Amino acid sequence: MNVKINLDQLPKEELFGQGNVGCKGCGGAIAGRQAMKVLGERTIITIPASCMATLGGNNRHTTWKIPFYHTLFECAPAISSGIRAALEAQGIKDVNVVSWGGDAGSADIGFQSLTGAAERNEDLFHVCYDNEMYMNTGGQTSSQTPYSALTTNCTVNGKKTNKKNMLKIMEAHDIGYVACASIAYPADLMAKFKKASSRKGFSYIHVLAPCFKGWGIPSDQTVEFARKAVESGLWELFEVEDGVRTRNYEPKLIPVKEYLTPQKRFSKITAQEIEDLQQQVNTRYGKVGK
Repeated sequence: MNVKINLDQLPKEELFGQGNVGCKGCGGAIAGRQAMKVLGERTIITIPASCMATLGGNNRHTTWKIPFYHTLFECAPAISSGIRAALEAQGIKDVNVVSWGGDAGSADIGFQSLTGAAERNEDLFHVCYDNEMYMNTGGQTSSQTPYSALTTNCTVNGKKTNKKNMLKIMEAHDIGYVACASIAYPADLMAKFKKASSRKGFSYIHVLAPCFKGWGIPSDQTVEFARKAVESGLWELFEVEDGVRTRNYEPKLIPVKEYLTPQKRFSKITAQEIEDLQQQVNTRYGKVGK
């Protein structure tokens, strides 16, 4: 199914972003604003403990103009499953039900409820906004932290294991739709959210949403580094729809060094490690020997 987004025709109303307590340049907040442009007001969202849950609402204030539930770390997809069941019991069909978690709430602490909802093929979709660290609790290592990145609890030579491939894991559930997106490519991101919201059954979207504090980049360059991740080939924009894999964007393939070395979190990366990552990109994009 081909979905096109015309940015000029998006609604002017903001369903996310009426002031929040997030950092300026927060990649997660940018993702939330972009997503709500296409999901619309007939949406219910659940978010586990995370930066997005904190900036999304506290006490009597919320930045969402839709129903928003702050859940425990482990269970946002389970709560969303219950919401969908309650809607169906009332005969309500035209509501998007979304669970939205960070690294911990998706790939680690919250994975049990995510894999359960996917295995049951619940009629909802889950979003992992990936800043590649546990930023809500101070920048610790997660399973989504990339190789050689420094974190607050891994500060000698950086992480020495590879990032867990959540997209392959979710593909293995044989769900109908799996997609990878980036806040630097809003039309692509919105098209994927639109597609997920129009499908029956479970879908999964994984969004690169940089955190300038954890990455060690200027706060006004969050989107720029999300773009460099894609243009270097280290972050691939693709989707798997009913088992068919499609790359949505062909990057310029700038040297991975241009993306990695300006970030303080990669200050300990070696020349050999950079070369190894470059060779991985070359192989993925058929550039071996070039």
